[in-house]
This record gives sequence, structure tokens and C-alpha cells, in this order.
Amino acid sequence: MIPSFDNSASLPRAESALARNRVLRNTYWLLAASMVPTVLGAWVGMQFGFNWFAGSPFIGVLVFLGIAFGFFYGIERTKHSMTGVYLLLGFTFFMGLMLSRLIGLAVGMSNGPQLIGVAAAGTGAVFFAMASIASTTKRDLSNMGKFLMIGVVVLIAASVANIWLQMPALMLTVSALAVGIFSAFLLYDLNRIITGGETNYISATLSVYLSIYNIFSNLLVLLMSLFGGSRD
Repeated sequence: MIPSFDNSASLPRAESALARNRVLRNTYWLLAASMVPTVLGAWVGMQFGFNWFAGSPFIGVLVFLGIAFGFFYGIERTKHSMTGVYLLLGFTFFMGLMLSRLIGLAVGMSNGPQLIGVAAAGTGAVFFAMASIASTTKRDLSNMGKFLMIGVVVLIAASVANIWLQMPALMLTVSALAVGIFSAFLLYDLNRIITGGETNYISATLSVYLSIYNIFSNLLVLLMSLFGGSRD
């Protein structure tokens, strides 16, 4: 007599694994594509001297947050269509514009290109480290999200306060904490994708992109403050 085996229980698990792999793959592809408009936005901003509300930094922060949350809302509403992809790429171009002033300041230093390269390499190293941990850890990371959001709110409050305080030590502290918090956010978001907690690749890409963007920009601020050469 030939024994029979019931594979019905394994089929849903196999399909679920395929779905998670598809979301992860599409997230990585869209994340790579999002770097193109980011670089383009930074280049355009540097070419045209983009300087966001230089005379009124507080108003600039409010307008930036308004535009950013407008993009978030639009992306969330259209995340199941190609419109969501276009909005995401438009958002990354906008973020490139916002990054252009920092890149311009770095380029103006004698060792600026090297600092940018180190910041990019460091961001890449953090990404690969967090991706490796996210794919191998057996721990439940689902409770990290609410604590990390509290950390982000504290960072925003401290950054806004420093517009008036102008304390270099506070700026460095905020940047160092931001690198740590967004590295943890990267781990949390990647783990959610891998474990099936996030099933939409557009939303996943937005979350991962924001973490990478903040790690890079704050790491560059730290490098410029600690190791920046003289102005050319």
C-alpha cells in the first residue's frame, strides 16, 4: 500500500513565502530606482542654488512637513496602483532637493567628496547589516515600532528647538541619535517585510527610503562636523 500525504497545509505556507519574497524583491527594485530622482534632485538643487526658506528656518520646517505629509497621504491612498510609484519617485526628487544644501556645504570643504563617499559607504554598510539581521533573527521585533516613533518625535522636537538655540553640541547629539534610531527603524521595517507584516512594496519602499535618507544625511552631518576640512 502506498502511503498518501496531505500537502494542503504546506501550500498556503509556500504561497505566503512567495508573496513575501515578491514584496521584498519589488521593494529593493523600487528602492534602487528611487535613488535616481534623489540624486537628480540634489544636482538640480545645487545647480540652481536651492535654499529652502533660508531667512525663516521655522517656516521652512513647517512647509517641508506639510509637503512631506501631503506626499505620504497621496502615496498611501494610491499604493495599489502605478500612481503610487510616480508619487513616490516625485517625493524622492523633492527629498533630493532638500538634500542639495547639505551636499553643497560638503562639496565646499577641501575633503568634502571623501566625506560624502564615506557617508554613502557607511549608509550602505548599515543597510546590509540590518538586512542580514532582519532576515536571520528569530526575535519578535513587532513592538519596536511605537518606541521608535517616540524617538522620532523627540528628534523632531529637538531639531526644531535648535533652530533658536543654535547649539552645536545639540546638533551633533541629534544627528548621532538619528543614525541609531533610523538604523533600528531600518531593521524593524525590513523584518516586517520578511515576516509578512508589510504586504505592499510601495509602502515598504517609502519606509526603507526614509530610514536610508536620514542615516545618510545625519552621518554626513557628523562627518562634516568632526572631520570636515577647510572651505575651498
